[in-house]
Amino acid sequence: MPKEKAKKVRIVQKSDPVLRAVAEPVPLDKVRSRAVQMVIADMKAAMEPQTDAVAIAAPQIGQSVRIFVISHRAFDISRGDVAVKAPSDMVFVNPRLIKTSKKKEYMEEGCLSVRYMYGKVNRAEKATIEAYDEHGRKFTRGFSGLLAQIVQHETDHLDGTLFIDKAKHLHEISHEEYERMLKSV
Repeated sequence: MPKEKAKKVRIVQKSDPVLRAVAEPVPLDKVRSRAVQMVIADMKAAMEPQTDAVAIAAPQIGQSVRIFVISHRAFDISRGDVAVKAPSDMVFVNPRLIKTSKKKEYMEEGCLSVRYMYGKVNRAEKATIEAYDEHGRKFTRGFSGLLAQIVQHETDHLDGTLFIDKAKHLHEISHEEYERMLKSV
């Protein structure tokens, strides 16, 4: 049987109004529905070919629902975080930050929807989030470092906020600089 070709899903860019809307909660009885599962699959499909992608929110593929996915790559990068080993992507449905540390740090950020733009955002060093997984099971999880930064960045997406709204020292790089950066990682 021939291998099925991966679906190409477009990542919307900063001028798209869907990125500025507050995303709608997913009804819990619909989490396992074909429609919601397709949104999750499309998010993963959009993120996978982006070699620098660590996470994506549903609005970034034009779907104004409260879902984000953290890529397996982020867990590989964050091996220093205690108890954060994930063999695959992690899905967050209707996520809610329930606690963030008082200690904050300016961290460099970029975004799949704001290509070639980078800046420093003041983020809590630790964050605890409550959400549902792709099977509709509720969970609470604490993160630190890069993963805490990611859950805050993605939660902002669900609230219609882009990192460029909060960032200091914004700078744009050329496509060539971006390609060089990817090769050095």
